[in-house]
Amino acid sequence: MAKGRVVITENLCKGCTLCASVCPQDVLVMVDDRINVRGYHPVEFIDLLGKCTGCGLCAVICPDAVFTVYRQRRSPSRHQGASALL
Repeated sequence: MAKGRVVITENLCKGCTLCASVCPQDVLVMVDDRINVRGYHPVEFIDLLGKCTGCGLCAVICPDAVFTVYRQRRSPSRHQGASALL
């Protein structure tokens, strides 16, 4: 499975919660202990278990384009490469 990482431009977030509601891995949470320069409680990426797959749903649904999603693809195993040649 692919591994992902999300970078959030926190000061653009307006706290709409759309991203957190569509995240299949539940690694996006709305913070209550601080506000950004726009006066909103922003979203935060918390992935202690490495569950993010880099699916990009958060970036697609975000109306303020606060997400940059990075995805590391799994390299094909030797067996998979050989079967592709057959």
